[in-house]
Amino acid sequence: MPSRRRTLLKVIILGDSGVGKTSLMNQYVNRKFSNQYKATIGADFLTKEVQFEDRLFTLQIWDTAGQERFQSLGVAFYRGADCCVLVYDVNSMKSFDNLNNWREEFLIQASPSDPENFPFVVLGNKIDVDGGNSRVVSEKKARAWCASKGNIPYFETSAKEGINVEEAFQCIAKNALKSGEEEEM
Repeated sequence: MPSRRRTLLKVIILGDSGVGKTSLMNQYVNRKFSNQYKATIGADFLTKEVQFEDRLFTLQIWDTAGQERFQSLGVAFYRGADCCVLVYDVNSMKSFDNLNNWREEFLIQASPSDPENFPFVVLGNKIDVDGGNSRVVSEKKARAWCASKGNIPYFETSAKEGINVEEAFQCIAKNALKSGEEEEM
């Protein structure tokens, strides 16, 4: 009989306030979208069981408040992460420009053993807004940024419509899994 060892994979989601981090988590874990915007205070997490091959994993997805005053959560919050998801709003250049800061902050706080190869995934969220007419960050620009940072996987998502959310989190889980296995060795 195949082993049913359960592994906990810790995923951190970072990005500015209002880019839809919590909505993406809820869409993935609960298949629900809410129009009620509630700012995350400090940190929040959801879990989802994921199966790969014959193994069961618990994906623990941590969402941090995008406000600077909560960035002091720091080391304890980031420690032990297996993957980091960077989220921006395709309709906000500022949220895209801040991806670099979020990435650097994560690498400083988490201090992974191999920062060059630590798995990141970038999500360009809110592609559904205004039929795409409000968009200010092109897919090409986002993909170029991801390529310049070591070919980070990139997905364009809509938490509201559920577009690419499942696919993005499957990639996140696979990357977290690879990272977690390398640590066990």
